[in-house]
Amino acid sequence: MNETLGIHESLEIHELLTFKSLCLTKSSVMQGLVSDPLLKELMQQDVTMSIRQIEELRKHLQ
Repeated sequence: MNETLGIHESLEIHELLTFKSLCLTKSSVMQGLVSDPLLKELMQQDVTMSIRQIEELRKHLQ
């Protein structure tokens, strides 16, 4: 764990990482089931944003 973060803060980041990973998985899977192009594009944007957010959260734990 990062020395500059308290235990509670590190746990909160881990919780956020778990949630964002679940969102990423759900959007990725559901994207393959969607036929509407606009909804598919929105889901792709969510996937891209979730990946960025996960990377950013991971940086805080290093």
